[in-house]
Amino acid sequence: MKRYWLLVLTVVLAVALAGCGNKDDNNSAATQSASPTASASSSAAASESPSAEAVEKKTTYPLTVKDATGTEFTFDKAPEKIVSTSVSETEILYALGLGDKVVGVSDYDNYPPEVLDKPKVGGVSKPNAEAIIALEPDLVITGISIKEDAAENLRSLGMKLVKTEPKNIEDVLGNILLFGQISDKQVEAEALVAQMREDVRKVSEAAATLKPEEKKKVYIEFSPGWTVGKGEFMDELITLAGGINIASDLEGWNPINEEKIIADNPDVIIYPLNITDDKSGKKIEDLIQGRSGWDKIKAIEDKQLVGTDKDLLSRPGPRITEALKLLSEAIYPGLVKSE
Repeated sequence: MKRYWLLVLTVVLAVALAGCGNKDDNNSAATQSASPTASASSSAAASESPSAEAVEKKTTYPLTVKDATGTEFTFDKAPEKIVSTSVSETEILYALGLGDKVVGVSDYDNYPPEVLDKPKVGGVSKPNAEAIIALEPDLVITGISIKEDAAENLRSLGMKLVKTEPKNIEDVLGNILLFGQISDKQVEAEALVAQMREDVRKVSEAAATLKPEEKKKVYIEFSPGWTVGKGEFMDELITLAGGINIASDLEGWNPINEEKIIADNPDVIIYPLNITDDKSGKKIEDLIQGRSGWDKIKAIEDKQLVGTDKDLLSRPGPRITEALKLLSEAIYPGLVKSE
């Protein structure tokens, strides 16, 4: 677990964060905004039950698209062999029913469970080029955690490497639609996007019922000693859930200021489960509660510390709206009514 979160920090400052604080590479605090140049049917309001017309929708090849770096790719047909070096993007591929096309994944992939049996191609910041070449993929998908030189090396070897850089939910939805178009899975992609938009609608409408004085201040420590400000998906999730991120005056991923957090006095503290601090050896929840003066913070006095699934919290993939619902329940239990 320590390795997982140290990577996130690496990406944050370097990013010093995949899907945030690992000693090797991992995560995915990362994100994208790839935009197809071909006729991408990215119908945001696609129905969960596609019409007969939608069911028959097919990608027309050759297809040309752009990824988050602005690089263009042309596909003569749907890829048959895909390697993913990013955990969030792997989850998208499986959510679209492309698991049988995935021939390699990163060392950190663990969801869905079927990925555990896939060949591994190294870390997310510097994947093993030789291992990828040996798998002879038609498409390599990677995320923000990959080092620029590693990405360029793979492209110089003739790989079609599509890079994502999601910063918010819309970027994630765009990635899903893009992958669906490339792989001729447009119907599945639009149905998934529709369901995710419905999740956002439910949470947003519930949050809209809160009076200003009912809104809670939230502090999130996604890795020991690190929090997140505006411009990143974790901040967006807190805001959509109706919370007030006390770090929203900052940009991106930041080391914490202990005195400022005491002064901000959050009502709720969110942290990832099963994370241990490398320096002290303490669990993150014990670290938070043991800091000098933090016993006077309202969230700690009221026992409003909420541990969340670290993968849901950190991965901008198809489960990001599950994370949204989880944060809503953590901040305002019962606010979103089940239907």
